[in-house]
Amino acid sequence: MRQDVTFPSEGLGCAGWLYVPDDLRSGERRPVVVMAHGFSALKEMHLANFAEKFVEAGLVVLVFDYRFFGDSEGKPRGRLFPAEQHEDYKNAISWVSLRPEVDPERIGVWGSSYSGAHVLHLAAFDRRIKAAVSQVPLVDGWANAQRLMRPDVFAGFQQALAQDRLARYRGEEGGKVPVVAPEGEPSALPTPDSYEWFMKTGRSIAPNWRNEVSLESMEKFLEYNPAANIHRISPTPLLMVVAGNDTLTPTDLAVTAYERALEPKALVITSGAHFDAYTEPGLSETAPPAVEWFERFLLGHRFAEVETAR
Repeated sequence: MRQDVTFPSEGLGCAGWLYVPDDLRSGERRPVVVMAHGFSALKEMHLANFAEKFVEAGLVVLVFDYRFFGDSEGKPRGRLFPAEQHEDYKNAISWVSLRPEVDPERIGVWGSSYSGAHVLHLAAFDRRIKAAVSQVPLVDGWANAQRLMRPDVFAGFQQALAQDRLARYRGEEGGKVPVVAPEGEPSALPTPDSYEWFMKTGRSIAPNWRNEVSLESMEKFLEYNPAANIHRISPTPLLMVVAGNDTLTPTDLAVTAYERALEPKALVITSGAHFDAYTEPGLSETAPPAVEWFERFLLGHRFAEVETAR
C-alpha cells in the first residue's frame, strides 16, 4: 500500500510516498528504508521500481523529494545544496521512525547518484542507520568535474562561479544553469546519456521536473567530497552498486573510494552505464543485491554473501 505523505524539514514540507507491506499486522513494527533521488531528479523518476521491491520483501519504505524540488516546498526552486539535502534525509529518518509501523532500531538508507553520495556521508555519522546502499554514487565532486570537463572549460567554469558569487554578494540574483543540454552546450551534467535520460524521463513520467539548478549549487558540488569519511561508515554495513560503464560518475573513482571503506561491505559492479540502473534490463542487476542487503541486515534473513565483482 502506498500513500502520499508530507513531513517537515527545516520549516518546509517535504512530499513523499510511504509504502507499508500488505501483510503488516496490527501493532507490528517493521524495518524501514528511506530513499531519495539524485541530482535534481524527482521521486517519480523510477524510484517506485526499487521501493516496490523493498516493500515486497517486507520493509516499510519512505521515498521523498528534497526541499526546492518536485512536490516539496521551498523557494528558490533548483537550490541543490548537499548539506540541506542531508538535513532532509535526517529529518525523513526522524519522521518515519515515529510512525507506528516502523521499528526505529532497524533503519536503512538507499540512494543513487547524488543521493548515493548523500548515503555515504550520512552513514558515516548517523548511527540510527543500520544498513546503507549507495548506487552509482558521486564520490568526489572536484575529481568528478575534472573528468567531465577539459582543463580550459573547467577553468572557465570556476571563473563563472566566482563571478556569480560576487553578484550574489552585491545583492543580485544568482545565475542558473541547465541540468542537461545538447552536447557542446553548458550544463551541470554534460554527458549525452544524462541529456537523453532526463529529457525522456521528464517528458514521459515526471512533468514536474525542471531543467535548471542554481550556479551556487554547482559551487557546492565542487566542494562536496562525500567519500572523505567512507572509512567511518563501519560498523554500519555498506553495499555499493557501481555501473561498470559509468561516464557520469566514473567507475574507477567509485571503486577506489570503496576500497577505503571498512567491513562489513560489499561491491557489485553491473554491466551497464549510469542510467541503466533504473529500468530493465539493468534493474535486474541493481535491485536484487539491494533487496538482499536490507533483508540480511534489517530483516535478519540469512542470505549468501552478495557477490563482490571487480
